[in-house]
Amino acid sequence: MRVFYNYNILSSIKIEGFLFLIMFLFLIQSNSAQQVATLKYEGGGDWYANPTALPNLIIFSNENINTKIDKKPQTVEVNSNEIYNYPIIFMTGHGNVFFSDDAVQNLRNYLISGGFLHISDNYGLDKYLRNEMKKVFPKLYFQEIPFNHAIYHQKYNFDILPKIHEHNNKPAQGFGLFYEGRLICFYDYESDLSDGWEDENVHHDPYKIRLKALQMGANIISFAFSN
Repeated sequence: MRVFYNYNILSSIKIEGFLFLIMFLFLIQSNSAQQVATLKYEGGGDWYANPTALPNLIIFSNENINTKIDKKPQTVEVNSNEIYNYPIIFMTGHGNVFFSDDAVQNLRNYLISGGFLHISDNYGLDKYLRNEMKKVFPKLYFQEIPFNHAIYHQKYNFDILPKIHEHNNKPAQGFGLFYEGRLICFYDYESDLSDGWEDENVHHDPYKIRLKALQMGANIISFAFSN
């Protein structure tokens, strides 16, 4: 079980003795259930893209890697304190992304205190995403994750990132942000993993391609829950 510390709250409110203990226990309890959420961001981009993707990934994970995730994923805003309720949050879209100063600080605190962010480039997201994530971690940069990393070797083993849809005739790549040696963000680029999680009748992808996408998604969840 992972405990999150919301540094914004703790720095803005003076809590002593019993009150501090109550808040601490609340934070532990709020993270005891397995839940995941879609990240809602500003800027006009379609953060709500792929509505069937996350529910399908949850079902697959519960059936295949023994998770007990609430079947109904939640939606959480970047600057909300509720973000600390989720060990992993998912982000996708095709367009513009904007993080306010409050959102930048909140997302940074969430990630360095134990949270995990999975970003799936749904084509068109990349140039906006990189600018905003640079605001969150000015000194970090996206590194391509080698295939000997644990995220590729949870229940399922991968030596190549599944490529669901073609964008610009580029290979699928998995990028990551590492904070003090810990992978805090996985970014699938030119891969479209979240498209592969959608209902079959949405994109009409072959079963084998959808299965690989779901298996990689389950690996991401497994890694986030255990690291």
